[in-house]
Amino acid sequence: MANLEESFPRGGTRKPHKSEKSSQPVVEQDNLFDISTEEGSVKRKKSQKGPAKTKKLKIEKRKSNKSMKEKFEILSLESLCEGMRILGCVKEVNELELVVSLPNGLQGFVQVTEICDAYTQKLNEQVAQEEPLEDLLRLPELFSPGMLVRCVVSSLDVTESGKKSVKLSVNPKRVNKVLSAEALRPGMLLTGTVSSLEDHGYLVDIGVDGTRAFLSLQKAQEYIRQKNKGAKFKVGQYLTCVVEELKSNGGVVSLSVEHSQVSSAFATEEQSWNLNNLLPGLVVRAQVQKVTQFGLQLNFLTFFTGLVDFMHLEPKKMGSYSSKQTVKACILCVHPRTRVVRLSLRPIFLHPGRPLTRISYQQLGTVLDDASVEGFFEKAGAIFRLRDGVLAYARLSHLSDSKKAFSAEAFKLGSTHRCRIIDYSQMDELALLSLRKSIIAAPFLRYQDIKTGTIVKGKVLALKPFGMLVKVGEQMRGLVPSMHLADIMMKNPEKKFNTGDEVKCRVLLCDPEAKKLIMTLKKTLVTSKLPAITCYEDAKPGLQTHGVIIRVKDYGCLVKFYNDVQGLVPKHELSAQHIPDPERVFYTGQVVKVAVLNCEPSKERMLLSFKLLSGSEPKDESVKNSKKKGSTVNTGQLVDVKVLEKTKNGLEVAILPHNIPAFLPTPHLSDHVANGPLLHHWLQTGDTLHRVLCLSQSEKHILLCRKPALVSTVEGGQDPKSLSEIQPGMLLIGFVKSIKDYGVFVQFPSGLSGLSPKTIMSDKFVTTPSEHFVEGQTVVAKVTNVDESKQRMLLSLRLSDCSLGDSASTSFLLLCQCLEELQGIRSLMSNQDSVLIQTLADMTPGMVLDAMVQEVLENGSVVFGGGPVPDLILRASRYHRAGQELEPGQKKKVVVLHVDALKLEVHVSLHQDLVNRKARKLRKNSRHQGIVQHLEESFAVASLVETGHLVAFSLISHLNDTFHFDSEKLRVGQGVCLTLKTTEPGVTGLILAVEGPASKRIRMPAQRDSETVDDKGEEEEEEEEEDLTVRSKKSHSLAIGDKVTGTIKSVKATHAVVTLDDGFIGCIHVSRILDDVPEGVSPTTTLKAGKKVTARVIGGRDVKTSKFLPISHPRFVLTILELSVRPSELKGDYRALNTHSVSPMEKIRQYQAGQTVTCFLKKYNVMKKWLEVDIEPDIRGRIPLLLTSLSFKVLKHPDKKFQIGQAIKATVVGPDIPRAFLCLSLIGPYKLEEGDVAMGRVLKVLPNKGLTVSFPFGRIGKVSVFHLSDSYSEEPLTDFCPQKIVRCYILSTAHRMLALSLRSSRTNKETKSKIEDPEVNSIEDIQAGQLLRGYVKSILPSSVVIGLGPSVMGLVKHSHVSQCVSREKELYDKCLPEGKLVTARVLCVNPKKNLIELSLLPSDTGKPDVFSASPEPPLPKQEGREGGTEKGLKGESKRSQRRREKNQKMREESGLYSQEKKEPRKSQRGGQSKRERQESESEQELVNKRPKKSGAPEDDDSGVEVYYREGEDEVEEPKVPPGPESADDFDRLVLSSPNSSILWLQYMAFHLQATEIEKARAVAERALKTISFREEQEKLNVWVALLNLENMYGSQESLAKVFERAVQYNEPLKVFLHLADIYTKSEKFKEAGELYNRMLKRFRQEKAVWIKYGAFVLGRSQAGASHRVLQRALECLPTKEHVDVIVKFAQLEFQLGDVERAKAIFENTLTTYPKRTDVWSVYIDMTIKHGSQKEVRDIFERVIHLSLAPKRMKFFFKRYLDYEKQHGTEKDVQAVKAKALEYVEAKSSALEDQ
Repeated sequence: MANLEESFPRGGTRKPHKSEKSSQPVVEQDNLFDISTEEGSVKRKKSQKGPAKTKKLKIEKRKSNKSMKEKFEILSLESLCEGMRILGCVKEVNELELVVSLPNGLQGFVQVTEICDAYTQKLNEQVAQEEPLEDLLRLPELFSPGMLVRCVVSSLDVTESGKKSVKLSVNPKRVNKVLSAEALRPGMLLTGTVSSLEDHGYLVDIGVDGTRAFLSLQKAQEYIRQKNKGAKFKVGQYLTCVVEELKSNGGVVSLSVEHSQVSSAFATEEQSWNLNNLLPGLVVRAQVQKVTQFGLQLNFLTFFTGLVDFMHLEPKKMGSYSSKQTVKACILCVHPRTRVVRLSLRPIFLHPGRPLTRISYQQLGTVLDDASVEGFFEKAGAIFRLRDGVLAYARLSHLSDSKKAFSAEAFKLGSTHRCRIIDYSQMDELALLSLRKSIIAAPFLRYQDIKTGTIVKGKVLALKPFGMLVKVGEQMRGLVPSMHLADIMMKNPEKKFNTGDEVKCRVLLCDPEAKKLIMTLKKTLVTSKLPAITCYEDAKPGLQTHGVIIRVKDYGCLVKFYNDVQGLVPKHELSAQHIPDPERVFYTGQVVKVAVLNCEPSKERMLLSFKLLSGSEPKDESVKNSKKKGSTVNTGQLVDVKVLEKTKNGLEVAILPHNIPAFLPTPHLSDHVANGPLLHHWLQTGDTLHRVLCLSQSEKHILLCRKPALVSTVEGGQDPKSLSEIQPGMLLIGFVKSIKDYGVFVQFPSGLSGLSPKTIMSDKFVTTPSEHFVEGQTVVAKVTNVDESKQRMLLSLRLSDCSLGDSASTSFLLLCQCLEELQGIRSLMSNQDSVLIQTLADMTPGMVLDAMVQEVLENGSVVFGGGPVPDLILRASRYHRAGQELEPGQKKKVVVLHVDALKLEVHVSLHQDLVNRKARKLRKNSRHQGIVQHLEESFAVASLVETGHLVAFSLISHLNDTFHFDSEKLRVGQGVCLTLKTTEPGVTGLILAVEGPASKRIRMPAQRDSETVDDKGEEEEEEEEEDLTVRSKKSHSLAIGDKVTGTIKSVKATHAVVTLDDGFIGCIHVSRILDDVPEGVSPTTTLKAGKKVTARVIGGRDVKTSKFLPISHPRFVLTILELSVRPSELKGDYRALNTHSVSPMEKIRQYQAGQTVTCFLKKYNVMKKWLEVDIEPDIRGRIPLLLTSLSFKVLKHPDKKFQIGQAIKATVVGPDIPRAFLCLSLIGPYKLEEGDVAMGRVLKVLPNKGLTVSFPFGRIGKVSVFHLSDSYSEEPLTDFCPQKIVRCYILSTAHRMLALSLRSSRTNKETKSKIEDPEVNSIEDIQAGQLLRGYVKSILPSSVVIGLGPSVMGLVKHSHVSQCVSREKELYDKCLPEGKLVTARVLCVNPKKNLIELSLLPSDTGKPDVFSASPEPPLPKQEGREGGTEKGLKGESKRSQRRREKNQKMREESGLYSQEKKEPRKSQRGGQSKRERQESESEQELVNKRPKKSGAPEDDDSGVEVYYREGEDEVEEPKVPPGPESADDFDRLVLSSPNSSILWLQYMAFHLQATEIEKARAVAERALKTISFREEQEKLNVWVALLNLENMYGSQESLAKVFERAVQYNEPLKVFLHLADIYTKSEKFKEAGELYNRMLKRFRQEKAVWIKYGAFVLGRSQAGASHRVLQRALECLPTKEHVDVIVKFAQLEFQLGDVERAKAIFENTLTTYPKRTDVWSVYIDMTIKHGSQKEVRDIFERVIHLSLAPKRMKFFFKRYLDYEKQHGTEKDVQAVKAKALEYVEAKSSALEDQ
């Protein structure tokens, strides 16, 4: 106690003697807030000079006369400055800013753009794409109140009212700016934000330049689990972390966020902190240096001194501190100018990473009458002690109402004052007070204090166009909308209201979170004594109140109350008298008195009346009584209900017998999804439903369920009531409550619910959960995990987990239940008064009817009439028409397949085996073959092949079995194996059965398959034109020729939909917009939605058949009107459509071959390979792909050249009468005459003979092996395969098969290409002595036959074959196989005998001896260097080698094989031939969509034939074993070589040829699971193929998901680069650019990424952008990489950009690095390719005069000499030699001089 008394003596200070001042330390007081008021004492303190014992490093010297009080002055707004680093606590989180509590009662604001750079970039991306990003969290999700953050003061702004506002930043780049990479040490406590998510962790932005900080997943697991609720970190997440490991001198930092490490982290001397980089939030060990009445002075980290003000002493130890005492302290702030360090001893700050627990104060708003002053600070404020002993603080600005009224003398120690608690400072754990009278008297302090409907007073702040701003309290303002300024609408509110006026308002809406306050000044509302409706629950029937009309419509008025509650006053409730036009009687903003008729809070619906009710009290009583009775209904109880009303989503019912209101949703009417809407449709008001389950009950809402599965579960007591009763492995029956992207929530009858994640939702791969389940669906779930502490469980919905027994018995049970419900629906229909509905109810499948053909539709289906009821509609699909030719009026017998109870239609069939069934007795459980005749959602109707009986079988085998791939779905006409469960048709008319294994299904015939494809295409067209398929029940009275006006509803590429003024729908075809349409223009672009148009009626289209009907047709009044807005047709003459019932065949006959027409592209049919066009609204045309262009580029990507809706000038080729469309051409008249050039497809490849080529319209031609190219090759047919597109020249049309040539000299005469092998068409084309090349045809006993042309042969006697005289036939067969290319000299020509003698001797040809060459045939491709003595083979082997390299390069560029090892591919059956390899490569191109590149024009199309392939013709190669032709073949191959990516990719291509996209995806997924994890490259090949597939056939979402997975399982950079190439090749430049931006951010240290991006930018002709890319690359990459990158960019400029700019880059580089010989060498290479000879020589001259090493100079002289030998003259060569000699002599003399 003596020590304490010495440090803090009781009472005031005594006057010290002068001698004491120099020898004794300052004596402090016990009461830290007992400030002496004696003037003399204050003066003495000012003059007092205490000895400065603390060591001052790099801080300003303070004046010795500065008082201790000023030294310990607490923080104020004036003491803050920009750049000051300070510790804060998040006080409030808004959408766009954080409110941060600072020490000493201050607070600041952090804008959303001051979190971190990565988060700001994400925000910019979100703003740019105008859609929220999935991975971007909002501020309330990133920060929470109580979180400690390190801040830096970014600015001190002054508000309009003159107050200072502190703007803060938590951006690590600003907070940690004072740190450098070299200053980082292990154990340092830093803050940072997550900048990106990587495969094995997170990149954290710690704001240190040149440093990349990484937080591994392992180190983050504990934090994620405990503090982040298991969610992974997102960009912008704020972390307090410890430096664990440093690499590369601080270039790479490993972090940890583990709680134990962070909370125990201390700043130590070893970490080399200094006053320049000391950060707030660091915990240090300190020693008390001085104890004063205002706080403590500490010494820490050996050399530093800091201050602790009285607010931040530990409350429990206040008054017990002594000099030299060791304490733990937390740095609060460091002043950047004065270097003053402030610390805190409060325990809450001594454990970093922990949030503050107390973030609010309970007594907020309380008024205190006698708070006593404990201390006063002139620049900051005053400390008060409250009644309960708690300290509180009042800022200086809150001590008085104004500066003039402020007096410091009033705040003497012990004086009491009246004040109000207005806030709470989390950083100081102090309540904040205000002594302002205005605040003490204010009724509201916060938005939370204001309740909706209360009266508030305020002052007018400003008048705005949208309303008036009113100040209602300190820091609170509200808005009075313009409509609410008075009871009537005010035109000039400024005449009534002035700024500063006091107004009395009533609160309409108050949202404290958004700080939104809406008020009204309408006198009627402000003075109203009626009860206010603030929520829908307040609206009791009969209640009368005031409201405001917000909208007046034909059907009534919408009235708004408080809190955005609104209701409808129907038209009949507007007045006791009828009001025909409500808009003339009522107006928006009118205050009205209304009565509540009915209210549904759950649906937020309210019905009101202007007819004020009387006797509302009894009604209220009845409601109360009914609610009392309603309380007797319990959850799980079975009740009977009566239907009261049908709503959109279900049935409003009354629970009997007390008529308790309840709701029965549509999905809960049945276990079968399809039956719910049917029951909802046919149940009528007054119908009674029995055994309905009470699912849930709230105070005002009872939810019911009628699902039989759930009802039986509750009845059997199998429904657990609590989570404790549930064990893993239990099977429970429930229903889908909601569907999310990550899974499905399932609810059970007792109210319990669980989550089924995507991974265990189905045995199949789940992409989108909503594709597998629908809300309200009955499901069986297996419990996999139960967490009672968190009250949640995980469920599995997999069929393999949730099996209820035998699938056949479950399937049969579901079928019986479904048909039983349908029978119940029939009984409901039979109760209707309509004869038609009763007739439909009596109809059952299998009934045979007599019907009359009413109409045959374009899609092949038939509509029948004349049944038992006149209005009955019978429909037979194209398949059920059974190929019969039908005419309207014809009578037929049809059999009923199914009755559609919603559309009131009957599906029938004309198949005779169904109409004339065979009477045969059937046995139960017998197996039969059936044919599917009709498909519903949950069951199918099939017919037995033997008898024709109709059988029903279920399509689902389980309640969860609702998703099937397209390949698994049945089709009409498909064969199935059925097991009969009943033998006689019951009341349903159907025999019941179950389906056998899916493997026994029989595929549909090819013809029917194609029909299905056509039908599918038509369905897609109908979906595209959904605006036109709306059936209008109203009939119009318009005639053809009438002018109408309307508004354009929507604009499509081929038509525009117009809503006419009378409400009818019209259509403007693209051909009826402009009179003269230039080619390439899309006329619909001239129309805009919402625009008013005047049009002329030119026809009417039937809604059902889409045919144009004549005006005399009885259904013309129900048609969709066809309109024209052509100016010429609006002014005068117009052409009506189909007014005389002209058939389509007659219309197309009006066009003559060769006639030019303007047509408009409707779509490109990929399967059929033609463009579908419209010439007129009622005249269609088709342009085969081969007739669209003679350019390979256009044929590769016709969708790029032709846009839908575009005008095209085409030439009529002829009509296609059976199909009723015109055949058109875009390359002029198509006649295939001699001399024409046309495009064709390779039909067959004939070995050693040539090609067979097919043309549109069935013409076929033949190409000889001599007409494939102007230069013969060893393997002329290698580059050709079936379906490849080729450009042909027609040589002759004399025969049925055309004679063709593919020589460039004929197909592209303008190219003037060199002809190495001239055409030899007859013996006259040959002269003696001529050197020719030809192919070996056959070996005769005495000679060899050589083919020189298509019909010209030459003979080589055995004596002229070789110098080696040999008669062995085997040698001839080996060295001269059929098809071998040889060079021969013509010895003599005898036209009379038609004889040509040739010689193959080396002396005649100059070529190697044919017998001395490699005896192997060309197919095995042996190396040409076998045997050192065979020098004569070099020329031939080099050409063969070049050919092989070219083929290999083409294979590499095809896409899927880009990363494979360059080695020969062998099949699993002993090797592949070239033909098979070519086919496999083409199949890969189908997946990859990346064409090969080659020099010849024909080779430009090497990928087209695959991309638009229809089928593969057989190739006659008997010697080569056939490749895999079915899925089973591929399965066997991949089983034998599971790690071969080539086989897997061929398997994918096989499915893609059949357009089975899902199967191709499944193969890819299977490959990824099968290929060994060690085969990284093989797996990457499959990933790239899958990316290609999704790019071609998938959506952007599916591609993104595959890409994310690929990045996880492969080296990310490779995957990124592959996807960028895919985007670029498919011309998706926008996506490619976005991906490159991601790559530059993630791989900014990789020079390959920058070079690829530069090539991409230059490839798009963006030279300026490439310059910027180069600058960015140089900023990001290390200095050592700069020269390489600059040179690469210069090369790219040479190849893709500006040659002059490339030269400038090289010149600049060589100026800086003149001795970089590699750069000189590249410069020379580029200039040789792209520059002139003069420029090349100039560079060589500069290089040879450089001062380089002799070895390098020798290299450049040799290059110079080689160049001159190739391009120069002999004189130039000698000049280079002379210069070299001169250089050598100069060097020799220099050495001698030394």
